[in-house]
Amino acid sequence: MSTENEHSTEAAIDKTRIPTHVAIIMDGNGRWATARGLERSAGHVEGVNTVRRITEEASALGIGYLTLYTFSTENWNRPQDEVDALMELIVIAIERETPDLIANNVRLTTIGDIDRMPAGAADRLRRCMADTAACTGLTLVLALSYSSRWEIVRAAKQIASDCMAGKLDIDSIDETTVANALATTGMPDPDLIIRTGGDMRLSNFLLFQAAYAEIAVTSEYWPDYSAAHFRGHIAEYQKRQRRFGLTEQQITQNDIKLS
Repeated sequence: MSTENEHSTEAAIDKTRIPTHVAIIMDGNGRWATARGLERSAGHVEGVNTVRRITEEASALGIGYLTLYTFSTENWNRPQDEVDALMELIVIAIERETPDLIANNVRLTTIGDIDRMPAGAADRLRRCMADTAACTGLTLVLALSYSSRWEIVRAAKQIASDCMAGKLDIDSIDETTVANALATTGMPDPDLIIRTGGDMRLSNFLLFQAAYAEIAVTSEYWPDYSAAHFRGHIAEYQKRQRRFGLTEQQITQNDIKLS
């Protein structure tokens, strides 16, 4: 994990090595508000503005997938008034941004147990996804009512059910079988996971998918996270050597063979 380059304003980006999938743990909304003597909800409102600018930047850079950890299953345990305000804010923000998403060719989708959301909010969210379904640029993935353990348990139940029904041979189960049973089926694994707010943990986010993701952490709270910070993290990612269990020498030899 690293915090370097987080204040770079003119980070050099190699457009030929843009990560396909960037995932972000958007942390620090409440702490941002508290530090300013504001209600926690004010931090969530300001965080929506950050979502807009980072989505625009990701789209401009040509990133294929941007996954934002928006609301975890554990977040349902927060004070009810905060949960209610968050649910309403999320849907209002998505509805407000949908025309711009369409104009910028951004497709909206979700991962998570959105059936736990209030019925009205879930229906409005599905309409927004339907409205952007034909877009072919960046895919914006909102992890809503999501946790990796929930996802893995659900996948295990589905695989067990398929085995019991005779649809799947237990000896044929492999990593691809599990991946296809997860909420992210059809999506590439994240190349880069960014966490704002300074905490050094994944917080039950994309645990299976993050096996070989590069990780970057910034002390900036999410409302203060800028396009320049984002570009700095992309530039930092491009300086890293992704080995996937191989040695540095093997990677270098493979690069020579491919050149």
